[in-house]
Amino acid sequence: MNHHTMLTSEDKKQIASRGSHVADVEQQLTYFKKGFPFLNVLRPATLGDGIIKLEAKNSSETIAQYMQLIDVGLKPAKFVPASGAASRMFQLLFSFAELADTNEKAYDLLQEERFKNVNLFFDQLSRFAFYKKLIAALDGELMQNGRLKYVEILDMLLSERGLNYGFLPKGLLDFHLYLEGARTPVEEHMVEGALYCADKNGLVKLHFTVSPEHLSLFQHKIKEKKFELETRYGVNYDITFSDQKPYTDTIAVDQDNQPFRLNDNKLLFRPAGHGALLDNLNDVDGDILFIKNIDNVVPDRLKEETTLSKMALSSLLIEYQKRIFNYLRVLDSNTYSLEQLQEIKTFAADELNITYPIQAENNPSELAKFLVQKLNRPIRVCGMVKNEGEPGGGPFWAENSDGSISLQVVESSQIDPNNPLQQLILSQSTHFNPVDLICGVRDYRGNKFDLMTYRDPETGFVSIKSKDGKTLKAQELPGLWNGAMANWITFFVEVPIITFNPVKTINDLLRQEHQPV
Repeated sequence: MNHHTMLTSEDKKQIASRGSHVADVEQQLTYFKKGFPFLNVLRPATLGDGIIKLEAKNSSETIAQYMQLIDVGLKPAKFVPASGAASRMFQLLFSFAELADTNEKAYDLLQEERFKNVNLFFDQLSRFAFYKKLIAALDGELMQNGRLKYVEILDMLLSERGLNYGFLPKGLLDFHLYLEGARTPVEEHMVEGALYCADKNGLVKLHFTVSPEHLSLFQHKIKEKKFELETRYGVNYDITFSDQKPYTDTIAVDQDNQPFRLNDNKLLFRPAGHGALLDNLNDVDGDILFIKNIDNVVPDRLKEETTLSKMALSSLLIEYQKRIFNYLRVLDSNTYSLEQLQEIKTFAADELNITYPIQAENNPSELAKFLVQKLNRPIRVCGMVKNEGEPGGGPFWAENSDGSISLQVVESSQIDPNNPLQQLILSQSTHFNPVDLICGVRDYRGNKFDLMTYRDPETGFVSIKSKDGKTLKAQELPGLWNGAMANWITFFVEVPIITFNPVKTINDLLRQEHQPV
């Protein structure tokens, strides 16, 4: 069997029509065959060794420091990946509904251990923010013969006959209850934006990445709430949307690593995970960009801690950025002394964890060139949360392909599962990445960096999926906060656990942090 993959001229036309390059697709095919190299982690980043602990300032000091940055013209923007459908939140309810075709059957199944979380869901129904809407959809009747109408409740919650929650995006589900009614994550992000993302003219820039089929729903929700929230917080919203661009999709292959073909012999391309959003982030206009997932929101009573944390991280970012910009101007002037060069080198080594190639050691002009290249990069400050058993990427010291060492957010899939030492290092991680980033995306001349040039293409991964009952292999691009930002100047900062409250399953909304009181 010939294992050399040939793309036909029809394939090449199809690739071009998507805005992709044939060379990129061929590179993806190569990765399927040879796999992605594992990352070599040296040790976890910990407090004092890669993770910064901010000294506790009182809140008024933190706010004053941040507002001063805004007053001198800092323009923030907020970037929220919101493309996912919420169906994953309801997985257990879907599988329960499939088995429970009558309420009798449902009642029996609920006695089983495997459905204890479904039991909890029904038990606590009235605590969900969508409860009133659900009752209305059921014409006010939850019970029948003294028992809940399990089948009808799930049908009204999940299908388009009722609230259609099984098919809506996460951003548009009722998460939190207030006196004036329920609020969705999109609204919570609008409120958050008003609290820490307004420029000095009160303009709040928010950008959501959404799937095309959900766009009009998002626009409708925002239109409905915009005036009310602008009036309440004294701001103006500038809200934009984008979807994952087709040319960032990656090709799928069969089990022999040959291109997977659809019935009409066309190639199959699939969205390449959140790493594909680097393109979208690249288009957002702002001096600093806040990144936070759509489902990581809390009710107003808990927002202060998040707001203060964001302000403190922003101030840290700008402080470092000022120092870096000053040094770049010195290097740019070509009139620096050897003392200054030494000072910059020490700063880069001690504060930015930059290691030096041997040839730069004794040659001032080589060293200056190297320093310019290392200092003139986008900067990210990543909030890190103490690990309380949540899965997700963590902060590590890792070796780069050129032998230098840097701080990286590492997913477990990037680490060799058959290397006991690497697995041990992985297990010693004390913190994890809650996707709480602030990005400095302009250079010292005020121009935007092209973020596409700072990623590590070697950090994707391959996953097994299926299409029309046939197995296929898919490829994800380097994740947005690991490989896609691998070559950024990186700071890890410990943030309070309360700033991280994701909703992965429907019952997460029952957690104290998502409840009204």
